[in-house]
Amino acid sequence: MATETINLLEKRKRHIHEGGEFAMEAEKQTLAGSVSQRSCSFCGSRVVLYPIADAIHVVHGPIGCASYTWDIRGSLSSGPELHRLSFSTDMQEKDVIYGGEKKLYSAICELIDEYNPKAAFIYTTCIIGVIGDDVGAVCKKVQAEKGIPVIAVDSEGFKGSKKEGYKAACDALFKIVGTDDVKEKIPKSINILGDFNIAGEIWVIKDYYERMGVNVVCSVSGDGRVDDIRKAGRAQLNVVQCSGSVSNLGKMLEHEYGTPMIRASYFGIEDMSKALYDVADFFDDDEMHAAASQVIKEEVAKLMSQLAQYRKDLKGKKAAIYTGGAFKVFSLVRSLRTLGMDVVIAGSQTGSVEDYELLNQLCDPGTVIIDDTNPNEIAKFVKEKDVDLFIGGVKERPIAFKLGIGFCDHNHERKEALAGFVGMLNFAKEVHSSVMSPVWQFAPRRAGKGVRS
Repeated sequence: MATETINLLEKRKRHIHEGGEFAMEAEKQTLAGSVSQRSCSFCGSRVVLYPIADAIHVVHGPIGCASYTWDIRGSLSSGPELHRLSFSTDMQEKDVIYGGEKKLYSAICELIDEYNPKAAFIYTTCIIGVIGDDVGAVCKKVQAEKGIPVIAVDSEGFKGSKKEGYKAACDALFKIVGTDDVKEKIPKSINILGDFNIAGEIWVIKDYYERMGVNVVCSVSGDGRVDDIRKAGRAQLNVVQCSGSVSNLGKMLEHEYGTPMIRASYFGIEDMSKALYDVADFFDDDEMHAAASQVIKEEVAKLMSQLAQYRKDLKGKKAAIYTGGAFKVFSLVRSLRTLGMDVVIAGSQTGSVEDYELLNQLCDPGTVIIDDTNPNEIAKFVKEKDVDLFIGGVKERPIAFKLGIGFCDHNHERKEALAGFVGMLNFAKEVHSSVMSPVWQFAPRRAGKGVRS
């Protein structure tokens, strides 16, 4: 099949590394004309706060904003499910002209009376930033009347990418922390920050830590509860999974409560094991360390023989990775190596220059490293590298399928747990079924090449 020539935008070349001396730019506003895969600040705030299951989430703005972020993650709850509902003030033209504060006040009061939530998060959107509704004042008034936290989330979409939304969400969360009555630290305790309980993953991770003798004070925000977040300052350690989304909260907790923060990843055998050992090392507890070793030994024994079967078929296949945050990419590179696959393209929406430099060191020579890419660039490099598998999110899925390659959803819409040791097995199964599907023999890009064994 003839391959069309796709030229890179000149200023985009600084955000791509294709070999040679490393020199990349990152954490910049998206270049005009480059149809970025990024989402807006408002979406970023909803990503972080949405899984808090016993709070109501009210979008102050047009109905499209609420629709765009409704049920945004496959976040499960072990109890209440208020987060599965999407409430909006549905701002119309008349409201834009005359202001929407009265409408917002009525909406919040009605929802609190109807659902009796533990808290309410009120999200501002672009139009609210333009017309200047004083959402903070409305929230303060309702909080005084209803007796629960009613928190304005300053998340106007035009403020930037979802990374700015992450910060707005962390600022909102921190207003709840420390509002419980007890202040002393809980022995051998951690907060799990940055896991969103997609397909129940937080329950898997909690089980590992609890088998080690670790107390989990709260999870932010997967299967989150307002009363647990109140106690977050009482933990002795913050374990941060998604560094981009909640690292600001970790820094606030460290500054205000003296709680240290370590980074962790729960994807893949290597990183999951390290996440357990790092916590045991922090507490300098021999029994905890022995328990961590036992957990790892038991869990790995269950999956290694099964992984060997998949590795046999997948060895030498080529993969591309593009995720929201860069930290997950590191784990995916290691996980794919465990399966015998080669990563030829790797990137993220919100990584830093330091992230990409580490990624470049981790990947094989010649791997294309990309920041804040767009569909044209994805298509260009996927074709050039003759990729067998694309790992990404909902926006990348149609690109992969149109190009005739397998796809694995590692973003927040998935329904399969991919974290933990059991998640590594689920990941291997999904990758194998995607790459080895017989349907790809009919893809036009394979015409005249034959089908790979």
